[in-house]
Amino acid sequence: MRALLAIDTAGMLGDDLFDQVSSREALDLRDRAFMVELVRGVLRYRATLDWRLGLLSDRRITKLPTLVQTILRLGAYQLLYLDRVPDSAAVNESVQMTKQQSRRLGRDWSGFVNAVLRALLRSPEPAWPDAGSDPVVALAVRYSCPAWLVERWCRRLGAERAEVLCRASVEAPPLTLRVNTLRTSRSALLADLAAAQVEANPTSVSEVGLQLSRSCAVIDLPGYAEGRFYVEDEAGQLIPLLLDVQPGQRALDACAAPGGKATHLAALMENQGEIVAVDRVSSRLDLVMANCRRLGVKILTPLAGDLRALVGAEIASHPMLSRPFDRILLDAPCSGLGVLRRHPEGKWYKTPESIAQHRRMQVELLAVTSRLLRPGGVLVYSACSIEPEETESIIDEFCQAHHQFQRESIAPWLPPAGLPFVTPRGDLSTMANSKRMDLFFAARVRRSE
Repeated sequence: MRALLAIDTAGMLGDDLFDQVSSREALDLRDRAFMVELVRGVLRYRATLDWRLGLLSDRRITKLPTLVQTILRLGAYQLLYLDRVPDSAAVNESVQMTKQQSRRLGRDWSGFVNAVLRALLRSPEPAWPDAGSDPVVALAVRYSCPAWLVERWCRRLGAERAEVLCRASVEAPPLTLRVNTLRTSRSALLADLAAAQVEANPTSVSEVGLQLSRSCAVIDLPGYAEGRFYVEDEAGQLIPLLLDVQPGQRALDACAAPGGKATHLAALMENQGEIVAVDRVSSRLDLVMANCRRLGVKILTPLAGDLRALVGAEIASHPMLSRPFDRILLDAPCSGLGVLRRHPEGKWYKTPESIAQHRRMQVELLAVTSRLLRPGGVLVYSACSIEPEETESIIDEFCQAHHQFQRESIAPWLPPAGLPFVTPRGDLSTMANSKRMDLFFAARVRRSE
C-alpha cells in the first residue's frame, strides 16, 4: 500500500523504491518479492481491476479516497490473479488494513471494502465489453490500458494491431541477460547457470543474450559478482551493434545511465579506445561507474550535465567534448510507451502531452549531439517508443534540415535473425514482435566526409 501511494505521489516507479520500502519495513526476501508482485500486478491490471470492482459498487472507484482505491485494488488483484493467496486472507487483510487507516481516512471504510471484495468473490466472471460496438473501451478494459492510448493505437494501426500492443502491455517480461564478453562467453555462462540448476536458453536474435525460464534474484545468480553479465532486454542488446564501433575509436553515449549500452560498447571495442558517458544527473552516473567496475570496463569517462548546455552555439564548452567523436549513441529520453510491460505505472502517469514534451527534447538533443560527430562518423538514434513523433519523423526532419547527414540501413550490422525487424526505411523496429522483446526503434545516420 505504501509503495503504491508513493508511486501515485511521484507519478513514476523509482528503481530504488522497493529497496527503500523493504528496508523501512524490515522485509525478508520472500516478503519483498511478494510486495513487488503485488505492486507491479496492481499497476499492470489497474483499469481491469477498477472495471470489475465498479460493477459491484454503487460508487465510482476513481471517486473514492486514494487510500481506499489502493486497498481495494490490492485485494482484488489477489482474488483475481494470485492462486496461492487464500481468498479469505486477501479479504481479511484488506479489511484490517482499512481499519488501521480509519483515522487517516476520517471515517471507517472497512465495511465498504469488505462488502465489495466479498461481492467480487461471489460474482461470476462478467462478459468483456463488446469490441464490435466500441473497440477502445473493450481493449482498454480487457488489457488495462488508458483509453487515450488505445484510441491512438486504433486510429493509427487499426483495432487488430492495437490489440496486439495492448495485450503485450500486460505480459510479464522475461528476465534476459547480456553476456559480458570482456569476462566470459555465452556458452560458458550458460554452463555456469546450468551447473547452478538455473534454466536458461540463448536468445534467438541477440548473439550475446540468455533468457531465463523464470525470474529470480539477479544478485544470487552465478557470475553476477564477477561481472559476467548485465540484465538487459534482447531488443536493447541490438542497439550498440548498429554503431559498428571498433577498438581504438572515440565514442559518446549521450544519455548513458544506467550504463547498459555504454558497457556493451566497451565490450564491442574490446576495452580499447575511449567512451564518454554523459547524463544529466550525477548520481545516475555513479550507477554507470558501479556497473563499469563490476563488468571490468576501463575505457569509460563519466560527464555530468545536459548536452544542450554543455555544447554552446558553436563549440563544446567542456574539454571532453572538444574533440570530435567517431561514433555517437543517442538513446534519447522518450515516452517509454514501448516498455509499458516493464514500467506499468507509465500507463497511468503518462499523457498525450508526454509525447510532445519528449519530442521537443529529442529534436534538441539530436541537433546538439550531431555537431560532435566527425566527418564520416556514425550516429545512432534510439528510443523505447513506437510513436512516430518520437521515432521515424525525428530522423526524417533531422536529415531534411541537416543535408550533411544521410540515413543508412541498419541491416548490415544486425544478426541474421534480426533482419525481419528492418523497416522499409532501413530503421530498426521491434514493434509487435513475437520474440518477447521490448518495443524499440533505432536509426543510423552518417555524416558526409
